[in-house]
Amino acid sequence: MYGETSSVCLCAIRHCKGFDLSALHRSAPPWFERLAFVLVRPSHPGNVGAVARAMRTMGLRRLILVDPREPDVLAHPEAVARASGAHDVLAQARVAATLDEALAPFTLAVAVSAEAREFGPQPRPPEAIAVDARAALLDTPDAQVALVFGPERTGLSIEDAARCQLMCSIPGEPDYNSLNLAQAAQIVAYCLRSLDRLQPLATSTGEPGEGPGEGLAEGGRPATIQAVEGFFGHLQEVLIRIGFLDPAHPKRLMPRLRRLFGRARLEDEEVAILRGVCTQILKLADGDIHGPSRSRAVAGQGHQEPAPAGPGKPAERA
Repeated sequence: MYGETSSVCLCAIRHCKGFDLSALHRSAPPWFERLAFVLVRPSHPGNVGAVARAMRTMGLRRLILVDPREPDVLAHPEAVARASGAHDVLAQARVAATLDEALAPFTLAVAVSAEAREFGPQPRPPEAIAVDARAALLDTPDAQVALVFGPERTGLSIEDAARCQLMCSIPGEPDYNSLNLAQAAQIVAYCLRSLDRLQPLATSTGEPGEGPGEGLAEGGRPATIQAVEGFFGHLQEVLIRIGFLDPAHPKRLMPRLRRLFGRARLEDEEVAILRGVCTQILKLADGDIHGPSRSRAVAGQGHQEPAPAGPGKPAERA
């Protein structure tokens, strides 16, 4: 703790090996404004406050809680005490009833978990995830990234992890790799914060358009998770209607499709195209591929005999 160290020791530490540590403390880059930490069903108010402190020290301000066990957790004395001055993070935090509601405006979600999930994204260390998050945010000003943490006791469920396109795992011992929620949040936050220092951009403002430029086509707007979830619902309806998916025995088809489209990082226009395809498939399943008016017109014409052959002209085929 800084308060437990004498001013003489602090001065010696600050100038150790020619470094002035105070110069390392800088304002967070602009792309941090579109980052958020999402805590799913947190059970301990103290952990919520500790996460707020971990975020605030690294320059992160957006905190979202999903269905917390304590309804007034943000004002709970233990949360306030453990926040240790990061009251602005608690004051600005948002509470959502479901993970779908929390993730609706985001374009990329990262599950933070010690355990891999079947058909889930391939786990990657926080340093690599930080690179991906920055690249996504700098590709377009419409991008927003959420880091999703699970309940203290169980971690993220398979269903919650399936809502995410990337997975972050903090490497540890094979037989003991479980971290406290706030500890995990601190490590992830630090990796995000240190990225601009360890891997600086060619330009230093951190504004959209300065990233690697990979991923989205020029002018492409990333689809929100709400839009992608709407497509998944539409796709599932189609697959059931055409008999490709048995709702009584769904097996693993939809998780596999989620993983496939999660890798694609869909754009708005691509979601619109895919939903248009789904709509046409449903029309075909209903015998209405050309739309109601044209289908009725074609049905009213009935079967027509081929036109008779004229001089020197072969008969038309039916």
